[in-house]
Amino acid sequence: MPGFSDILGNEMIKEYFQRTLVNGQVSHAYILTGEAGMGRKTLAKTFAMTLLCEQNRNDRDPDQISLFDDMNFMDSKESNQDSIVSGEIKDPCGQCHSCIQFQTDNHPDVIYVTHSKEGIGVDDIREQINGTVQVKPYSSPYKIYIVDEAEKMTIQAQNALLKTLEEPPAYVVILLLTTRSDSFLPTILSRCITLKLKPLYDEVIRDYLVERLHVQKEDADIYTAFARGNLGKAISLASSDSFADMRYSIMSLLRNASHMDMILMLETVKRWKEDRLNIQECLDFMQLWYRDVLMFKATQDMAGLIFREEYKYIRETSTKSSFRGIEQILEAIDKAKQRLEANVNYELAMELLLLTIKENSL
Repeated sequence: MPGFSDILGNEMIKEYFQRTLVNGQVSHAYILTGEAGMGRKTLAKTFAMTLLCEQNRNDRDPDQISLFDDMNFMDSKESNQDSIVSGEIKDPCGQCHSCIQFQTDNHPDVIYVTHSKEGIGVDDIREQINGTVQVKPYSSPYKIYIVDEAEKMTIQAQNALLKTLEEPPAYVVILLLTTRSDSFLPTILSRCITLKLKPLYDEVIRDYLVERLHVQKEDADIYTAFARGNLGKAISLASSDSFADMRYSIMSLLRNASHMDMILMLETVKRWKEDRLNIQECLDFMQLWYRDVLMFKATQDMAGLIFREEYKYIRETSTKSSFRGIEQILEAIDKAKQRLEANVNYELAMELLLLTIKENSL
């Protein structure tokens, strides 16, 4: 289990948690919001483990712990340099009895709220949170509840949780992990500190893939472009056979678009659906390719390209297509995405896209 110093990115959230740990000003409820794969659970577990670590325990009585004053800390646009905690960096020791219990998922004062695939119902909240909050911690100053996929809470479940949030025991800390904080009632939001995870810089993700996972730099560029700041997604793509199959199929189509028979092109995109490829990702891939084509046509420089290993085909495509033609293709890709989101017939949406590509690749 990593400490805060081992987590990439989200410096403001890490600094915020460390400041609350150093000052002993821990709130009763937090919302960690961000895309799946951005590290919500890792941050929550690291905070919980550090909070319970015997080596880091604050001598303060939990009854005296007050809600952190700056409720809008993470939304501030000002520099956070003045708020950086000087001196000690709080990380879990990883060796005390509490840390060992936490790392083996056997800590009695950490409750992971479970639920069915359908969602988090009122009974889940009543039984796993409301019904146990009055039981004091067994061996720690805090009792921590971690609710993953919290956006799945029904309105009734949120109202049930609100009863605990309104008058929580001093030792209770609730961590709500979600991809959609806008799914919560205003009354829930007003009683929690919301921490928004931010995308990582491309170079951070690229370096991680190359140095830690030993991914080839050319491949790392593609995974990084697709991940859009999401390290978890980049790691998943790097190990995904389906993404590799999608990449091969799309590259074959794009390389040969100028002289490929229209019927064969349609058969290719039909196979994407039959093979259950993520069509939106297929379109994202095509979009990245044609942006490379447009950039090369404008600069004649391959240094900034994502698909540098496809230099020969990108140059060939840029020669055959006009600036306006490439822009029309990019617009057609966006339109195809919109049509598919609106449940327009797949074959029709893709045929219209392929026609635009064909017309502007001759």
